[in-house]
Amino acid sequence: MVEFWQENFSLVRSIFSSIRISDVADVLIVTFLLYQLLLLTRETRASQVLKGLAFLFVASRLSVLLHLTALNRIIDLVMNSGAVVVVVLFQPELRRALEQIGSTNLWDKLRTPDDPDQHLRVITELVAAMTNLARRKVGALIVIERRTGLAEIIESGTRLDSLITAPLIENIFEPNTPLHDGAVIIREHRIVAAACFLRLSEDRNISKELGTRHRAALGISEQTDAVALIVSEESGVISMARAGKLTRHLDAHTLEQAITPIFTTTPPTMPLLSLLAFRARRRNHDASQ
Repeated sequence: MVEFWQENFSLVRSIFSSIRISDVADVLIVTFLLYQLLLLTRETRASQVLKGLAFLFVASRLSVLLHLTALNRIIDLVMNSGAVVVVVLFQPELRRALEQIGSTNLWDKLRTPDDPDQHLRVITELVAAMTNLARRKVGALIVIERRTGLAEIIESGTRLDSLITAPLIENIFEPNTPLHDGAVIIREHRIVAAACFLRLSEDRNISKELGTRHRAALGISEQTDAVALIVSEESGVISMARAGKLTRHLDAHTLEQAITPIFTTTPPTMPLLSLLAFRARRRNHDASQ
């Protein structure tokens, strides 16, 4: 029995003694990339494709063990062209991932929030505008630009470059006015354009009860990291599209909770103090109303 444990201990020690730091780093990097791939494809059509590829891989191993030569040859042909298949099938997801990588700005992540009071004012105005439009069942579509630039979409509409105020937003979407069709684009704390054209989502699983505004909002959220806010003209329901997912039936409180992280950045240094400071300003503002 002692010899058995000694042999196993020697085996384990020899395995670990041969592991280099580069091997550990290699495993960690691959694990991180796989985790990011799962996050990228979670609750999307691509997740079903990943399951299909995993099934093919398992079938390929089983066909070797069971000596199913013809089946193994067919699966190998499919797997050998896997790189091309992945690029074709994951084209929207890959494009969004590359855009996010290319638009990542380390300085933006590390800098202190520039104007918390301005953030608070924008959030308040947006919530007021959306709830007023929802109450009157006036359709609206607002896109908030984030790291991925929306210059092409902005060029498709009418330039405004104005402060964000609830009366202005409500007036833009008032029926039978020149700018009520299309989307309003918000960049930082300003409305940069209105009546902008958005591509519709190509997802066939979208509910048929959702109209053009919702499909356009999902489309822009699939192609970029932008966040889209929608008011349904038929029901007055407020919705938010983000990362290809739609959150519906938002009220003033849940809408404020949803968009606050979009406008407020908490740097790695002293995040708790930054968050408490913003909440204190929020309470002071509510108390003054």
